[in-house]
Amino acid sequence: MPEPVSTKSTYTMGYNEDFLQMLHWRSAETHARHLLPHLEPGLSVLGFGCGPGTLSVGLARAVEPGEFHGVDIERTQIDIARAAEAGGHSNATFHVADATDLPFENDTFDVAHCHTVLNHVPDTHAVLGEVKRVLKPGGIISCRELIAGSSFSEPAYSLAGAWETFTKLVVANGGHPQMGKELKTRLVEAGFVDITATASVDMFSTPEAKAVLDGVITEWFFSPKVMAAATASGLATHEQFDAWKLDQEKWRQHPGSVGAIAFGEAIATKPR
Repeated sequence: MPEPVSTKSTYTMGYNEDFLQMLHWRSAETHARHLLPHLEPGLSVLGFGCGPGTLSVGLARAVEPGEFHGVDIERTQIDIARAAEAGGHSNATFHVADATDLPFENDTFDVAHCHTVLNHVPDTHAVLGEVKRVLKPGGIISCRELIAGSSFSEPAYSLAGAWETFTKLVVANGGHPQMGKELKTRLVEAGFVDITATASVDMFSTPEAKAVLDGVITEWFFSPKVMAAATASGLATHEQFDAWKLDQEKWRQHPGSVGAIAFGEAIATKPR
């Protein structure tokens, strides 16, 4: 298991090829729908924890000729984002930086956005405080975060136990697997106002979408590293992993199977 961390952000999921495929499957139109109505040409936008920049394409497009700046602690992800240059949008720039220590002046951005970032950051108060610092008075923050307890596979078989173990792994790494439910409270505590909270679900029901989800589960959750960490810490047994693998295969083959990942969303304002 990754060592629990105290101040620096880490990413519980890691970045194997299947997970990168899942990130590339995302777009602003599908995964930032709650934010897009708030964007207009000329705004300056910060994407903190931007990963390989797949959401950045739509956000940069929405605010042209305004500027989009993406930051991520993982250099490999920023290298991918820079290579793509946010889909060819010249108004997108990417930086390697920690969300608790952003390389920007006070009151720089009109909008800040993150997707499944606070789930994996031990000190969410520090991140939200730093984002608030670089937002202009009256600027907005947008978050979309996982609600692991409301996510599922159907038919469930014994896979509910696998979801529970995943949740415990996130917690053991200093993360917050139910952050989507906690967003409004966290934003209130950070001093934001005019908070609107919503929720949505990513459904994996087509063969293509199911293959993406199955690849992530197989190559990450059933990886030797994760299984060794979970068994060594007493979160699961080898026998449980064997049963979950069999049930994951049954889920993959079932013609009526679906998967769902639930998210909480919030839009909030920095006081003027």
